[in-house]
Amino acid sequence: MARAYGSSATLLVARENTYGQAAVSGFHRMPFNRCSLGSEQGLIDDPVLGQGRDPLAPLRDAIMDEGDIVVPVDMRYLGIWLTGLLGDPVTADNGDGTFDHVFASGQESLPSYTVEVGMPQVPAYFLHTGLVVGSMALDFQRSGAAAATLQCVAQGENRFNSSQGGTPSTLAFQRVSQFQGAVSRGGSSIANLTAGSLTYSNNLEKIETIRSDGKIDGADPTVAALTGRIDVRFADTTLIDLATDGTPVDLSFSYSLGAGLSVAFEAHEVYLPKPKLAIEGPGGVQASFDFQGARNEAVGRMLTVTLVNDLDGSDYL
Repeated sequence: MARAYGSSATLLVARENTYGQAAVSGFHRMPFNRCSLGSEQGLIDDPVLGQGRDPLAPLRDAIMDEGDIVVPVDMRYLGIWLTGLLGDPVTADNGDGTFDHVFASGQESLPSYTVEVGMPQVPAYFLHTGLVVGSMALDFQRSGAAAATLQCVAQGENRFNSSQGGTPSTLAFQRVSQFQGAVSRGGSSIANLTAGSLTYSNNLEKIETIRSDGKIDGADPTVAALTGRIDVRFADTTLIDLATDGTPVDLSFSYSLGAGLSVAFEAHEVYLPKPKLAIEGPGGVQASFDFQGARNEAVGRMLTVTLVNDLDGSDYL
């Protein structure tokens, strides 16, 4: 009997024309590290009296189809997930074989996707429809592999014995290491930075209507949130002074593989809290700032993501 292993699992993604209606073409085979996306239907314990001490059969609850997908950071496939997170980009041809794909926060509607999680040894292929990307989280550190964690909500899941993705497309894949990342303020790297993180959330509101199939009607974006953290060794009071005065700053979180392959998350207006400096022992003193982003009126948005690669953008639409 064949057993499923993650090493043989597949993840296919295609954009839907209509929410909840499975895509029949346009699938990409995506690289991923982990995937907890799945449909679950709990049981309801509702005691009924007068039938003896042994309970009656439980009732089935509504269906929930959601989970996290952890993907490696790269400069081509990442654009598909960014489109799901922020909406369609504006693409410009640089005339040298590279393209700038600019994503902006605050778009009113987001695309939905059909996602197939395949376990070919069984075989079992779980097709999720109406998937919307709720949030993306990135951690920046000195070493390791760069990855993004996507929180997703789907409408429903169906299981098939064969793949429904046809012959999926693939893109050139090149991983990113954490040492190729940078965090800067005002165009200059933040001194003494030891770690950083950034999370953008669409704060999805699931439309939980009464339906005979137990599924949701949709997942709509509400007020977005941009949060994160920067940890620095305490060497000067620059950031603490900015936090104390309530002065907003601009922060940029970026990865670069050289000319023509990069991604930058530009938080245009960030507010820093005043941290408490704790001396834990004879080692260095560290300050941690759990920041929050806001809309910058001059730019007209809270976050801009610029992805530079050699794709013309058609894979993202």
